[in-house]
Amino acid sequence: MSGLFSAAFVAASLRMTVPLGFAAMGGVLSERSGVPNIALEGTMLGAAFGAVAIHEATGSPVAGLVGGALTGALFGVVHAVLVVRARVDAIVSGLALNLIAVGGTRSLLRAFYHSSANSPNVMGFSYFDTRSPVLRVIVDPMTWVFVAAILATVWLVGRSWLGLWIRASGDDPRSAHAAAVPVGRVRFGAVVLGCLLAGLGGVALAFEQRQFQSGMTGGRGFIALAAVIVAGWRPGRAVLACAVFATLDAAGFVLQDRGGALPQLFAALPYVGTLLVLVFVGTRGRAAPRGLGQHHDDGDV
Repeated sequence: MSGLFSAAFVAASLRMTVPLGFAAMGGVLSERSGVPNIALEGTMLGAAFGAVAIHEATGSPVAGLVGGALTGALFGVVHAVLVVRARVDAIVSGLALNLIAVGGTRSLLRAFYHSSANSPNVMGFSYFDTRSPVLRVIVDPMTWVFVAAILATVWLVGRSWLGLWIRASGDDPRSAHAAAVPVGRVRFGAVVLGCLLAGLGGVALAFEQRQFQSGMTGGRGFIALAAVIVAGWRPGRAVLACAVFATLDAAGFVLQDRGGALPQLFAALPYVGTLLVLVFVGTRGRAAPRGLGQHHDDGDV
């Protein structure tokens, strides 16, 4: 298959890793603190719309990036208020946010751009053009933001005192509270920061497409959540898992382009691959944080 392992295929794999990796790191932060977050999909979708709308209104990709990230953080605030403060079930809250994102972005598309399908095109970040598709991904400013986010998240979770608080809040919230860790505040902050990262994933996706398209996340938030589980809730490994899933996604596009009797099967390749990996790794991987999904009221919130 001549399209596989070409420079274009490698570039597509790298490019698709970026939004998945952002969302997966956000999922790690939230879930290591003890708060399940299945709202990654809706967070990415809402942030993608926010980034494009602000970019289109201001003409500034930086404003679009900041706006998309803050939109993601807003989803995190809502999720944290519902789960950490109001003690709503995290799955119910996440599903509600996903549904709101789907319906809300479609309504805003019609209200702002008189279209139910897509927004006008935006420029995204400008950088020097190159004939190499791989180099084009490397010089993309979103790639550098992604690399910085990886380094910061790995350090935060594994090396910092705040990361110790996050892990303690997710593994044993009662003992953490007894050790004077403000579990409620830590969880609230971890959810908001995690959704901000997921929002950056939506920004990367929208800037790559140069527009917002209805439902453009296409389940990537759920794939990112699967990567979190496969990686044992470790940020670095979650990004590597995202790279594997992104490679399957790119392979699906290549095989679709080559044609065949059932191109829909090739489009489903990343999702089938995700399920197979989950089945294989599910009983062998690191256990989830012991306090994941457990409400905790310590007077902090």
